[in-house]
Amino acid sequence: LVKRLYNLNYEWILEPLCFPEQPATDIGTNSSSHHDMEVVTCVLCSHSAPLSEKDRLLKHLVLVHKLVIADVKLIADFPKYMEYWKNRISEQPITDFCSVIKTNSQGPVEKQEHYFLLCDVLPEDRVLREHLQQKRLEEILEQQQRERDDDSFQRICMFCNDEFNGNRSSLLNHMAREHSFSVGLPDNIVYCVEFLDHLQSKLDNLQCLYCEKTFRDKTTLKDHMRKKQHRRINGNNSEYDCFYIINYLELGKTWEEVQSEDDREMEDEDDDWSDWQAHPVCAVCLFCEQQSESMEKIYTHMEETHGFDLHKLKTELNLRFYQQVKLVNYIRREIHQCRCYGCQEKFGSKPEVIRHVMEAGHVMQLPETSTWDQPQYYFPTYENDALLCALSDSDSESEHTGPWRDVPVIAEDISNLKVLKQTSVLSHLLKNTDSSS
Repeated sequence: LVKRLYNLNYEWILEPLCFPEQPATDIGTNSSSHHDMEVVTCVLCSHSAPLSEKDRLLKHLVLVHKLVIADVKLIADFPKYMEYWKNRISEQPITDFCSVIKTNSQGPVEKQEHYFLLCDVLPEDRVLREHLQQKRLEEILEQQQRERDDDSFQRICMFCNDEFNGNRSSLLNHMAREHSFSVGLPDNIVYCVEFLDHLQSKLDNLQCLYCEKTFRDKTTLKDHMRKKQHRRINGNNSEYDCFYIINYLELGKTWEEVQSEDDREMEDEDDDWSDWQAHPVCAVCLFCEQQSESMEKIYTHMEETHGFDLHKLKTELNLRFYQQVKLVNYIRREIHQCRCYGCQEKFGSKPEVIRHVMEAGHVMQLPETSTWDQPQYYFPTYENDALLCALSDSDSESEHTGPWRDVPVIAEDISNLKVLKQTSVLSHLLKNTDSSS
């Protein structure tokens, strides 16, 4: 089984994808804050990998040990985190620390698998993550103080030939004042030399610092940045996060989230929201790159262009809301992995599998319900999949008008109904009623 998983390891999706797909960037991944060649050892065996190949080690944990570590990118010091849990798991069973997830729970016993989830729901894990975050913050503040006190800074402005010696603030203030290029207050920046090297590298590669388009020569790039007022960095590019102190302040929060909390605290209770406009969200077709802000247009496009009628499947199979979610996520994942969701045939590219699905008439051909109606498909294949937001229950219209409108809704998956009954408030009410009578 392990050998088979290794042969298929390129098909595993260890985190949600995104439209369009972009590589994730961890906070603090620079030469000063991480020793990329540091070796990290598996918590359950002797397998190891350099920190720079962390994803390979995480894949090993999933494929070999069925262990998933939640929110890895929020762990401030991954080697120390792994070292701690390796020691703890050597002392006690892994089930003392991890939640156990059983897949294919409705299928045959021989096809059921148990996965272990290590996350900060466990108080010990939460405390460890907070401790590592606090230690990282102390190191960052010490680094920032060294840079503040450093008078040996020497660098030429990236926009002119002026040379600056002494403190870094003289260069940063010069670029803001003379070239209208501001990266923020000097006291808010850490790893300043690496930051400036990173910006200089982009300019050397003839890349705009804001829109990140590449141009044919320096003159064209310079004119573009001046005319388009692109002499600034793109705040949505997470590769800059590691250079700002604010991103190290709170566990699991980026500068946008911290700033958003500060803004909410400053809001008045009687703010006028009359001019507020929601940003339109585009849904993406299951089979091509077609996008639309109108869900009905996407449904119509999939039906007319690809012959896929989601409404018809929902009606014929009497799909509940969460079953629709699983089905969409299942189809997304199969197509992403270049595999026909109807016959499971594998192809070399996405256009090939789409062509096969259309020509073979497999568009509306679904496998057995037990194949896609699994807990793992609760989780979106693409984390910003707006199509999931447009799904509705089959009986959504009758829910609010029928005789069952006051019946409480209970989640589909109930792991222990006996415990639920014992702890239900209804049982206490019934006991009180019996004793009073």
